[in-house]
Parts: sequence; C-alpha cells; structure tokens
Amino acid sequence: MTFVARLGQYTIDSIAEIGAFWRFAARTIVAVFLSITSLRTWRLVIPQFYEVGNRTVPVILVTGTFVGLVLAVSGYMQLRDVGLEQRLGAAVALSVIPQLGPVLAGGMVAGRVGGALTAELGTMNVTEQIDALRSMGSDPIRYLVVPRFLACLLLTPLLTWYCDGMAMLGSAAVALGLKGIESGPYWEYIMTAVAKWDLFDGTIKSLAFGGVIGLTSCYKGFTCGLGAEGVGRACTESFVVSFIAILILDFFITVTMQSIYVSIWGFKTFLTA
Repeated sequence: MTFVARLGQYTIDSIAEIGAFWRFAARTIVAVFLSITSLRTWRLVIPQFYEVGNRTVPVILVTGTFVGLVLAVSGYMQLRDVGLEQRLGAAVALSVIPQLGPVLAGGMVAGRVGGALTAELGTMNVTEQIDALRSMGSDPIRYLVVPRFLACLLLTPLLTWYCDGMAMLGSAAVALGLKGIESGPYWEYIMTAVAKWDLFDGTIKSLAFGGVIGLTSCYKGFTCGLGAEGVGRACTESFVVSFIAILILDFFITVTMQSIYVSIWGFKTFLTA
C-alpha cells in the first residue's frame, strides 16, 4: 500500500506540475501578444540577446564544426563503397540542416542559456525579488519572462543557421582538403540536394525548440525550491526537461513536415537529385 500510495501521489504531483506549466506558458503567450509592440519590452529584450546569442556562439562554433568533420569522415567511407563519394556534400547537408542542426543548437542553448536563465530567476525567487515586483504592482511575467522568452525564440533559429554553416565548412575541409573531392561538384550537389523546404523545416524546428527552452527555463526559475540546493536542482531539471522536450518535438515535427512535403512534392532523395 505504501508503494501504491507513493505512486499515486507521484502521478498526482506530475499532473499538477504539467498543469501549472501550461498555465505559466499561457500567461507568457498572452503577455507576449500584449507587450510585443511596446518599446519598453524591446529595451528589456536587447540585453537578453547578448546573453542568449553572443555567449552561445563559441559553443556552437566548436560543436557545429566538429559535427561536420565527423559526418564527412564517416559519410565518405559509406558513400565510397557505392561509388557516390562525390555526393558527400549533399549527404552531410541533408543530415545537418533539417535534422542535426536544430537539435544541436537547441541542446547548446538549453545547456548554456537555459541553466543561466533558471539560475538567475531562481535566485530572484529565493531572495523574494519576484514577490517584491508583485507587491509594487508589476507583472513578473511581463517584466522578467517575456524578454527572455523572446530572446530564446528569436535567436535559436539564427544560432541554428550558424551551426549549419559551420558544419558545412567543417565537412568541406575534410572533403576538399583530405579526401580530394573536387570543389565544384561538392558545392553543386549541396545546392541541388538542399531545397528551400529543408531550410524552412530546420527553422520551424528551431523556433519550437527556442520557445520550449525559454518557457521551461523561466518556469523552473519561478518555481524553484528554497536555498542554493533548490536553485541547483532547478537548473538541472531545466536542462533535462528542455532536452527531452527537444527530442520529442523533433520527432513529431519531422513526421509532420515530411508528410506535408510528400503530399505536395512527392518523395525526393539526394541520390537522384
């Protein structure tokens, strides 16, 4: 009975947590629509651009470059066995742009930015600064959450494109410098294989990932436990939940986007591009 009681209590707490998160998310979305045209809001957003964007660029640089290097090395061996090594660029691009790029950039934002946002808001919650805002008649959601949410939402696509570009350059270094593939066919196959839809697909994913990271990080910061232990636990939970949500969203968005693409244009493969 003790195990059953604990399981039931855990289930109830989990459902309540999910409901509280969606209430928080709904309040944030409403606040975004109400304040997005306000100059004051964008004055608060701009400093967050630096936190979300500039400080994540070095991590994206290293991650994207080495992902491109690894994909080029492994992809060349596989394609060479079937005589298609000239299409290495197309294979890498189709792997990175709609698939790996958004997940990598989202994971880096969740790890680098999500934890920082959670720690910042969690510290404000522990020191009762958020309660002080409420007592002064200010809306903490509009003042604290909306700028951070917008920064994550808008900059994650830019970081994703940057990650894609660095991966392409990394794979080009291997293909052109180490494997001796001709430059002209390499870039030509990339341009032929990668359609505007692939860029659109990756952008949609990155927007969804950025929104989830912003909401999750801010919610965990607002609801963290007391003391340094509570803030630290909230930071860990923020990253874990954000990354799991990214993987789940990636699956459903991929299935949906592929279904839409096939219903409009039919099936396409880079081998016949």
